[in-house]
Amino acid sequence: MPETLDYLKRMTSPGNITPNLQQIMDGIEQLWPASLAESWDAVGLVVGRPEQEIRKVIWVVDPSLPVVEDAVQRGADLIISHHPLMLKPVNGVSALTPKGRVIHTMIENQCALLTAHTNGDSAVGGVSDVLAEILGLEECVPLTQAAGGLPEEGIGRVGYLASPTTLGDFAGKVYGILPKVAGGVRVSGPRDAIVSRVAICGGAGDSLFDAVRSANADVYVTADLRHHPALEAKEATLDGRPYLVDVSHFASEWMWLPAAAQSLINYAEDSGWDVEIMVSNVNSDPWDFCLNG
Repeated sequence: MPETLDYLKRMTSPGNITPNLQQIMDGIEQLWPASLAESWDAVGLVVGRPEQEIRKVIWVVDPSLPVVEDAVQRGADLIISHHPLMLKPVNGVSALTPKGRVIHTMIENQCALLTAHTNGDSAVGGVSDVLAEILGLEECVPLTQAAGGLPEEGIGRVGYLASPTTLGDFAGKVYGILPKVAGGVRVSGPRDAIVSRVAICGGAGDSLFDAVRSANADVYVTADLRHHPALEAKEATLDGRPYLVDVSHFASEWMWLPAAAQSLINYAEDSGWDVEIMVSNVNSDPWDFCLNG
């Protein structure tokens, strides 16, 4: 397991109040308001009773069965996942299905599940903000503003490097900060091209190409770039910009979890709670190995 996926273990201190799930939900709403979620998204409480006491919280990217099983083995009362468990409607949660087994595992172990997805993307201090900070971007603004949100809230970010660098060196920096997964980092553009203005979107971002071009970005860092959108983006301008840096969906969003956990720790400390908050180290990237010629 990559070193960057070590568990983050922090006990809030001082604190002598055991919060219930509703109080945790209220804190999440203040930090990452549900109003910032995209209209198609499914965020909020998935499993759990509001009155349940919460002593241990574990943050995860995906509420997949291995992730959930690991969390309940570690005594989690609450899992906060970035990705929704049930984004599409279902007709049942039988344990004959993978998602049903997740639900049953959580209920049988009295573990709640809460989701912060595109609200976690859009909010200040969200997924793309964290990536921008780690990459040292300055003067950042959203690629697309959240409807009804503050000017600094929205999906993606665009900003400037402290000093221009080559595309090759920049891609190397991106590779160096992310958890190491099978897919690595793919780059479209000349290795020696100079880049300064950077657009980023943690997770899948090929729907934002128009916004990236409008922002005059030299390079765009995102995940899950498909063949046709990437090829069309490459052919859309005469000078090849924006160059593309394609990363792992899981890796790009895992980077947010320690920062999100720390924000909740700070909220818990201010509230006087006695609760342990952790980040899962289970790698839920779907790919196991990669062959390169």
